[in-house]
Amino acid sequence: MPAATTRAELIAVAEKEYTKLQALLDTIPDGAALVPDDDDTSIKDVIAHRAHWIDLFLGWYADGLAGREVALPAPGYKWNDLKRYNADLRAAQADLGWAEAVEMLAASHAKLMAFIDAHDDTALYGAPMKGGNNRWPPGRWAEAAGPSHYRSAAKYIRARLRALSAAP
Repeated sequence: MPAATTRAELIAVAEKEYTKLQALLDTIPDGAALVPDDDDTSIKDVIAHRAHWIDLFLGWYADGLAGREVALPAPGYKWNDLKRYNADLRAAQADLGWAEAVEMLAASHAKLMAFIDAHDDTALYGAPMKGGNNRWPPGRWAEAAGPSHYRSAAKYIRARLRALSAAP
């Protein structure tokens, strides 16, 4: 699927993918969201992770716009530390409940949509994101943090639900 190149396309893909993910979340049987897989990751962990990454993106954008150093992906971590970062994030979110993770995702999605609504095509796609250290404009970063993450979460959840239903 090609990346969005306009605000309207970004809004459409964000709403489409979030709606699909939300519909899938509504089908998860009680307790299934908390069952860890072989990597000690649960559906709850994946949803909380997606919510967190939207907030990371919004922080990167704000820092770049303000001329501050942008810590990608986060202070003390480099992109090649993602496995460690994600493990540390799961540990930090360990006490988070399923309902809280779903609420976090809804709140982060609302913040993402407010961000998109507040920016026009030029702001979203006219130039690379300040501090992003690549050619991606803010709209592309927003898509990676939101709709792309929603798609990958849905893929994980479908596979996880299949595995849980096949378990003895």
